[in-house]
Amino acid sequence: MTTDTSPIRATSPAPTGAAHTRTHWLALIVMLLTSFVLVTAEFLPSGVLTAMAAELGVTPGQAGQTVTVTAFVGFLAAPTIGILIPRMDRRTLLVLVAVLAAVSNLAVAVAPSLWVLLVARLLIGVAISGFWSMSLTVAAQLASPDRLGRAMTIVSAGMTLAVVAGVPVGVFLTEIIDWRGVFFGAAALTAVVAVALRLSLPPIAPAAASSLRILGDTLRRPGVRQGLAGHILIVFGHFMAYTFIRLALDQVPGLDTAFAAGLLVLFGIGGVIGNLVVGALADRFLGLLRYLQPSLIAGAILLSVVGQGSVVVVAIAVAVWGFGFGAWPAVINTWAGRYIPDRLEAAGGLVVAGFQLAITLGAGIGGILVDSVDVRTTYLVAVVVVAVGVVLFGSAGRRRARLS
Repeated sequence: MTTDTSPIRATSPAPTGAAHTRTHWLALIVMLLTSFVLVTAEFLPSGVLTAMAAELGVTPGQAGQTVTVTAFVGFLAAPTIGILIPRMDRRTLLVLVAVLAAVSNLAVAVAPSLWVLLVARLLIGVAISGFWSMSLTVAAQLASPDRLGRAMTIVSAGMTLAVVAGVPVGVFLTEIIDWRGVFFGAAALTAVVAVALRLSLPPIAPAAASSLRILGDTLRRPGVRQGLAGHILIVFGHFMAYTFIRLALDQVPGLDTAFAAGLLVLFGIGGVIGNLVVGALADRFLGLLRYLQPSLIAGAILLSVVGQGSVVVVAIAVAVWGFGFGAWPAVINTWAGRYIPDRLEAAGGLVVAGFQLAITLGAGIGGILVDSVDVRTTYLVAVVVVAVGVVLFGSAGRRRARLS
């Protein structure tokens, strides 16, 4: 491990023989921990939805909008944060977004009403998008050129671990210290991570140029718009279902809170395996994985509905679903790195913006469907949305985009 603090210029990507030849393993691990605490906080409402709705006196669909507002603000922030603060050292930026997330979690913990809670969640939306939009560039600068893929996998593994441990632990702790205590804990952990970021990351200079023109030029690359549209639909369908997974599990006969939390852990374990397996295969088999990986998500959501009467079938569906979605960051980031290798900061912003727009649509429309129809119908609609996304993403830009 190294804690070298010499400045690193964020050019994208670093060519072989670039100034940094060592991999900053400690910094990458702290990046992993940062993604873990941020994603855990982002999706904690999904795990404590019932308790939160009951205390605040709102419907589950309304409580689900705590995910929607976070994602919507993230959608606005992801592609523009680098433009608004183009000269800020990226290490300082990551520390600031971690502090912002800690403040958001603390405000949620003391919020007296849904409206105050929604305002507090706006802050973490900015924090999460700020982190993810810079993570692709920062990880590329923390790794030696021959270990770039491994660096990307390490950082994105924090997202998967959040599903494995973060949200399920939140569900368990809700039974002991209530949902507000869970958010107090999240605030404390995020503050610790902010300090760790400052101590472990070297200074990282921003990319040489960030502008709306560059974002527009990136979107004009062959296949990029169609690929991003497919990405958005795949994530949209996933979160239309996953935001309300606790409600869906409540429909399974014989499932109590502990068992439901156990299935969320199973989802996360599947995600860890998917992240590791597909992360190792994405470079060689991207063409196949572009279709296969999101198809697993659609199939698993469908299986969780048609097999709702059997705990075993639902458990299998949840595990496959976790495998499919846990590996999705590896697939979409490999695709972005291959098709837009000279614009990693712009590519990262667009991919994250797509994620956040999809979460906004998924949680928002999913909440409307849950309240107006039922969870089963919501899941079936989600299957169709993901299936359309598979076709768009899989067929987008079969020829590698030309560099401009």
